Amino acid sequence: MQAHRSSNRLGTEPVFSLLVKLSIPGVIGMATQALYNVVDSIYIGHVSKEALSALSLAFPLQMVLIALAVGTGVGATSLISRTLGSGDHQKAGIIADHVVLIAAILGATVALIGWLFSHNLISLFTHDPLLIKMGGDYIRIIMVGSIALFVPMLFNGILRGEGNTFIPMLTMMIGAILNITIDPLLIFGFWIFPEMGVEGAALATVLSRIISGTFVILILFSDKNEIKMNLRTFRFSFMIIREIYRVGLPAMAMQLLASVMLAGGNLIIGRHSITAIAVFGIFFRLQSFIFMPVFGLGQGVMPLIGYNYGNRNPDRMKQTARIGITTAFCFTFIGFLIFQSIPRQLITMFNSDPELVRIGVTAMRRISIGFLFVGPSIMSANIFQAIGRGSPSLLIGILRTIGILLPSMYILGEFFGLSALWFAFPIAEVITFSLAFAWLISALKQIFKSMKQ
Repeated sequence: MQAHRSSNRLGTEPVFSLLVKLSIPGVIGMATQALYNVVDSIYIGHVSKEALSALSLAFPLQMVLIALAVGTGVGATSLISRTLGSGDHQKAGIIADHVVLIAAILGATVALIGWLFSHNLISLFTHDPLLIKMGGDYIRIIMVGSIALFVPMLFNGILRGEGNTFIPMLTMMIGAILNITIDPLLIFGFWIFPEMGVEGAALATVLSRIISGTFVILILFSDKNEIKMNLRTFRFSFMIIREIYRVGLPAMAMQLLASVMLAGGNLIIGRHSITAIAVFGIFFRLQSFIFMPVFGLGQGVMPLIGYNYGNRNPDRMKQTARIGITTAFCFTFIGFLIFQSIPRQLITMFNSDPELVRIGVTAMRRISIGFLFVGPSIMSANIFQAIGRGSPSLLIGILRTIGILLPSMYILGEFFGLSALWFAFPIAEVITFSLAFAWLISALKQIFKSMKQ
């Protein structure tokens, strides 16, 4: 009985206090991860403006790796929480065994691709030899060491499925704090360490992930963990893989759309200014300070809604959804106020180049208008994933990126110039928020009606 208390509380404890307990670790962990993203870019920005642009060009490829990890992790969290909600603890352990296999396969595949084709991948986004060299060197190390990304992110998904958000928080904090500490040593060559520039930033990332991954492995395979794994008796099940990716693939595709947005955005923005590419990269990292806490909140919302969906408890689902959406809006509204108030100070943290600051101030203020709508949109996607329906979020995400955002960026840039191009972001957010919210309300009404019947 003791082993089952962690997940059982998802159906018994008061919703608000439980959501706070589940979400605070996720918010802290994701905020720490966002801090690493920003500090890492600040270090690179002090190497040179070109290094910052090279990092921006490599970032879409990193987003692909993160998409693979996030999608699989979301699928595992959703399936495990619903399985525990239905009372099948043995199957939850078997699902976790399959997640271990997936992590190993993804790590080996990405490492091979990175070793052979890293510079070719960067050359898809630019013809500048210096940027290809710097970006290719950076992403090769990241991809070869990608198993260090997949292990902590996928294994954290297992823990979140049973309602454990504290250990994933520690995992992310360990990785981020180590990364922030090691970064300057390897980038600038302090103490006994060699000066490696952008390669040093990549190596610091891999080393910190190895340590955080080791930590979560020890926790996951300990006797105190609720989900019991037994790789010695592992039997492959295609049905489990299918169930993981029934939710995981749409979530993965949503993350891949972010990579498409970054890559396509870099190409469109690069037609106007190389410096603007650096601005775009800076903004993407700064916005993570606003969005990461919302994603952390979603880590608490997902198991709570998923468990009560499996347990057929509509009242707790409704209460969780209301609190989650309202809190997400508060997070992004605060972000809107910050980006509108101090854009110059935010830009100069990275580099004080006058052109970079001029373009950056305009971009920050115009793009951040969309923050007013992003929070509820992200939470709507989390709720869809929690109930095992990833397709609505995927379809809306495709519409946002492919149908609205990138075409609007191109049209506004061609006809009205770079400064108008940034308005494409709030335009896309308003339209997709309206669709996502309406679709979610309709879906939940049908679910609650069927539960009552």
